[in-house]
Amino acid sequence: MICLGVETSCDETAVALVSDGVLLGQRLISQDEAHALFGGVVPELASREHLRKAYALVSGLLADTGVTARDLDVVAVARGPGLLGSLLVGVNLAKGLALGGGARLVGVNHLHAHLMAAGLERPLPLPALGLLVSGGHTHLYRMAGAMEFELLGTTLDDAAGEALDKAAKAVNLPYPGGRELDLLGRGVEPDRSMFPVPYVQNDNLDFSFSGLKTAVIKHVRSHPDLRLETLPDARAMATPELARFCASVNHAVVEALRVKTRRALQRFPQLKTLVVAGGVAANSMLRRSMAELADALAVELVLPSPALCTDNASMIAFLGERLARQGCRHGLDMEAIPRGRAVPRDYILDPAI
Repeated sequence: MICLGVETSCDETAVALVSDGVLLGQRLISQDEAHALFGGVVPELASREHLRKAYALVSGLLADTGVTARDLDVVAVARGPGLLGSLLVGVNLAKGLALGGGARLVGVNHLHAHLMAAGLERPLPLPALGLLVSGGHTHLYRMAGAMEFELLGTTLDDAAGEALDKAAKAVNLPYPGGRELDLLGRGVEPDRSMFPVPYVQNDNLDFSFSGLKTAVIKHVRSHPDLRLETLPDARAMATPELARFCASVNHAVVEALRVKTRRALQRFPQLKTLVVAGGVAANSMLRRSMAELADALAVELVLPSPALCTDNASMIAFLGERLARQGCRHGLDMEAIPRGRAVPRDYILDPAI
């Protein structure tokens, strides 16, 4: 079975081919430079860039792999959550390819695909506890299969990745800020009293980072020397105080994630695997903290490689193929689901499969 995956949920335009769980090829274009001028993703600009580049990426990928549109058994697409305009570009492209080539159309939950992405690199032991950490979402799931995700904890306001990005922006680090903040603070001892660990004095599994974001902004206002000038290489001009600030913000975010993840693993002792995924899963302090936690609780840690942490089409194709093997498909009336709305499990099930 050959599955083409299409990913346009935010500012990465990506396509990939997976056959029987093996990646055949992929192409990706990042829009970081286009959005860096604005310090964040501009939705209208993102959707226009997807529209300009998506079809050429598909054509190039098919040429690279020697696969034709008629060879495709499944076309899988990230249908949400994400930026509506961006999602619509990918969804409409996928519908056209499925209709023209006679392939099965499968809409994929972008968040679930992140958590399943490591299956491209190694067997994924299930059931598992899944920690999804990205710029827009911080979720805990109980994972039992391609269609079996139970949400245990969610973001009440700001996500972990957003808090890191906003902290980086407050001191004028280049976009994308969370990655720059991690690099600057790497190897530096954090000041654990600089910022509070947000929303852990409770007994639930939800997350909240708005208070930390406010604390960071207040700290920078009272320490204006932390702010960098706008320079091509801001990291070269960083001071030891700025590096400590970055490490301290990182620590506050990572510690909140560690506390809630530990709580979930203790609450569900039957889950012997911890899967950490999403863009922030590439954060060096988070990866180290989760490794220590998994070792302390004697659970198996599954971390996708950094390339699979960012938005990519390989994860869409991988999960799309698994769903198709379970008899799932969508009709051409499938809708794109923007951020803020739950992605429905409205698959049409093939009784023969």
